[in-house]
Amino acid sequence: MSGKIGADAALETLSGWTKGPGERDTIEKAFKLADFKTAWGFMSAVALKAEQMDHHPEWFNVYNKVEVTLTTHDVDGVSEKDVELARFMDALATKFS
Repeated sequence: MSGKIGADAALETLSGWTKGPGERDTIEKAFKLADFKTAWGFMSAVALKAEQMDHHPEWFNVYNKVEVTLTTHDVDGVSEKDVELARFMDALATKFS
């Protein structure tokens, strides 16, 4: 299990991610893909990585938009696991573009 690093520290190493609203220690990003099929493929690939990591995102999908919130429930905040998954999503979104 990775320890809590916090949203501010995570955001120093990520591009396009923002701190989530409210009191929860989260990071967020919205991905806009070409169409629903592409968004679904993106989510499917992320789901496989998330299962491998045993670390699952909170997300919402409408048509070509996937909104993602990352936090590590075990440490009640953002951890290195969130940074790893965020980087994976960023790289994958570039491939899907």
